[in-house]
Amino acid sequence: MSQQLINHSPDLKRLRDEGYEIEVRGGYLLIHHIPYVDQNRQILYGVLVSTLTLSNNNKTATPDSHVIHFIGDNPCGSDGTIITAIQHSNSNSVLNHQITVNRSFSNKPPAGYPNYYEKVKRYADIISAPAKYLDSSVTEKTFKVIADSANETVFQYIDTNSSRANIEVINAKLEGQKIAIVGLGGTGAYILDMVAKTPVKEIHLFDGDSFDQHNAFRSPGAASMSDLNENSRKAAYYQKLYSNMHKHIYIHDYYVKKENLLELDKMDYIFVCVDKNAARKMITDYLASIGIPFSDVGLGVNVVDDKLTGAVRVTSATRDKNDHLPLRIFSEDSDNNEYATNIQIAELNALNAIFAILRWKKLSGIYVDLENEHHSSYAISTSKIFNEDVVTA
Repeated sequence: MSQQLINHSPDLKRLRDEGYEIEVRGGYLLIHHIPYVDQNRQILYGVLVSTLTLSNNNKTATPDSHVIHFIGDNPCGSDGTIITAIQHSNSNSVLNHQITVNRSFSNKPPAGYPNYYEKVKRYADIISAPAKYLDSSVTEKTFKVIADSANETVFQYIDTNSSRANIEVINAKLEGQKIAIVGLGGTGAYILDMVAKTPVKEIHLFDGDSFDQHNAFRSPGAASMSDLNENSRKAAYYQKLYSNMHKHIYIHDYYVKKENLLELDKMDYIFVCVDKNAARKMITDYLASIGIPFSDVGLGVNVVDDKLTGAVRVTSATRDKNDHLPLRIFSEDSDNNEYATNIQIAELNALNAIFAILRWKKLSGIYVDLENEHHSSYAISTSKIFNEDVVTA
C-alpha cells in the first residue's frame, strides 16, 4: 500500500527518486538517515517524521501542518550551538505504538508548504547543512530502499485522521478487541458506523432480519433503490457497506437465541440492540454470568398532543459491576411505546448509539471517565442526561 502511495504521489516519488530514505508508516511519513551535528560537534543521523494528508488512498494532498517531528538530539550548527531558528518543542511524544519522536521543528514559508517534497527538503537542508560543512561526504540521499511495512491494519486505507489529531496511540487501545453487535435496527446500525472507524480486530454482526425500505429511513447512509430491491439480510447489507472501510466484518444472519448464545463467548465487548425485552433479558443475563462487558441500548417514544416525547437509555455492565441489571432490564415488553409502530426517528437512534459508543470507549480507556456510570438516560422533553449506577472508588 505504501509503495503504491509513493508511486502515485509526485512529491513522495520525487523524494524517493532523489535518494531520500522515505517510509510510509500508518498515517506518517518518515525520512531516515538525516545527518546533523550534535552539541559535541559529532555527526549523527536522525529521522524526520511528518503527518500525512491524503486526497485518496493513493495520493497525497497539501500538508496539513508546517511543523515536523524529529527522532534524535537537537541539531546544531558546525560550532555545536543549537539551531534555534527552527525550535518548536523539545519533549518526547508517542505518535503510535511504533513511533516515538523526541522533538519537533517549525519553519513556515509565507504560503506554507505546497507538497511533501518541499517540506521535507527544506527541513533536511537546514538540519544537515552543518554536517555537510564538517564532512563533505555526508549526505541524506543514500538511495537506500526502506522495506515496505505494507500498512497491515484492519482498515482498507490509511487512517490519517488519527495521525493528524495525534491520537493514534490512544485509539490503539481498541486494537485486538472482538466486537459483537446484536441487532442491526436503527441504533445497532449507527453503532456499527462508529465501530467500523476504530482499529478493533473483528466486528461480528448478528441479525436474522432483512433490510427493508422502512429500515433505510432510520439507518446511517442512504440506501439506493437497487440496494432495497436486493432484499438482502441486514447483516449482509451492512457488511458489504462497511467492508469498504474495515476488513474484518463477519456476518451471523440469524437471531441470537438460547441455542446459539455460546457464539458470544469469544467476544471482548457486545452491543445489545434488540427490541424485544425477553431476548434482551436472556442475552444480558448470559453475558453478565460469563463476565463479558456489554452495553444494552433502549429507546422509548410516545405521542403526546401531536408531539413525540420519551427517552433513550444505555445500560452497561462489566465483570465487576452488574448488580444493577435486575433494576434496569426486564423481561416483559411494554405496550406504551410508539417506537414499535415504526415511527422514523433516526436522530434518536444515532444519539442512542453515540451514548453506547462513548460508554464503551470510556471503559476501554479512550475518554476520561469521572463518574463511571453504568446506566445513563436522556430525556427528550427536558434535554437532560441522568447518570446512575455509578461506581465509586
